[in-house]
Formats: sequence, structure tokens, C-alpha cells
Amino acid sequence: MYRVIYSLAFFAICISSYSTNATAEFAVWVDGQNLASPHMRVYGNSKPPIGHVRFCQRYPRDCEKYRQITNKISLNKNRWRQLVTINRAVNKAIKPVTDQEHHGTIEYWDYPSSSGDCEDYVLLKRRLLAENGWPENSLLITVVRDEEGAGHAILTVRTKQGDYLLDNKRDEVTVWNKVPYRFVKRQSARHPKYWDSLYPRERETIRSSSQR
Repeated sequence: MYRVIYSLAFFAICISSYSTNATAEFAVWVDGQNLASPHMRVYGNSKPPIGHVRFCQRYPRDCEKYRQITNKISLNKNRWRQLVTINRAVNKAIKPVTDQEHHGTIEYWDYPSSSGDCEDYVLLKRRLLAENGWPENSLLITVVRDEEGAGHAILTVRTKQGDYLLDNKRDEVTVWNKVPYRFVKRQSARHPKYWDSLYPRERETIRSSSQR
């Protein structure tokens, strides 16, 4: 009798343990990304957003091959301060406005002077960080779907400590797996004109400018 009770108890513990582990495992992986990892996972090549293609046609020098390919850089107090300062400064200086309102078209990427949409914020932050000595291939334009499922652009900063995000929706610099976004594609660290998929079965090209 005691053997039967012990066996049933042990079986119940095993099932409970398996369920807990299975739940934790499935909770980590979302849309092909391991949320327990400090870095995003890349799934091969992707088509660049048409807005970025046209941006490179207007600013060819900004889309030339990286002058140097560096590994992920190490964050220190000075670099962290630069990230926070530039993110907040650009968010404060630029008024959010859609491309349709600003340029009369639904997809137009450009450096903003006083107003712009999400990609414009990203372009300016990327340029300012590069001017402060950050390797360009550590500053990658990234397309996501936001909380409402709308296209949105953010800047991913690749460091040894993890991938951090600069976002016009928030002033704090955030680690990539702490935001409620679905990651779609990202500018390649190999060449600024190339893009990589962040989703294992990318089904569509996102027009990121639909979100301010």
C-alpha cells in the first residue's frame, strides 16, 4: 500500500516538474526569439524596407560598406551615459508626425530637423552615436510590431552585455527582451544596405512608418 502511494506521489511530482519546465521553456521562445538570451537571434537575409532603399539612394554615403567590422562592444559608464543622453535628447527635440502629414507620402525616411516619425528618430540617433565614436555596425535599424500590432522602428545597439533599444516611445534605454514587441527584421551588421530576418518564417514586409 505504501509503495503504491509513494509511486503515485513520485509520478505526480514528475508530471508537475515536467509541466513547469515545459511551460518555462515555451514561455522563453516567442516568435523565434529566446527571451532569456541577451541578444536577438538572426534568421538569414530579409528584404530591406522600401523606405530604407530610397533613403540610401538619397544618402549613398550613409549606406556604404562599413569602414570596419567590429565585434559587439563593451558597455562602460561613459557609453551608457551617451546612449541615455542621446535617446532622451532626440525624443525631446523631435515632434512625432507621420510621413503622410510631413511629406505627403506613406513611406519617407529622412534625418529630422524638428519633426518626424519613428524611422527618422532612429536615423538621427544612429548618426549622433556614430559621430561619438560608436561603430556603425553596432547601431542597427530594427523593424518590429508594437503592442497594437502596428509597424514601428527602433535602434538596436549591439553590446557584449546584450542588445539594447533606443525608442522614441520611451526615454529609458531598454534591453531588447523587456519590451512588448514582436521582432521582424534588422539592418545587417555585415553591410548597412543588407537586412536580416528576426523571425524564422517572415511572411510580410512591414511598413514601419505607419506608427509615429
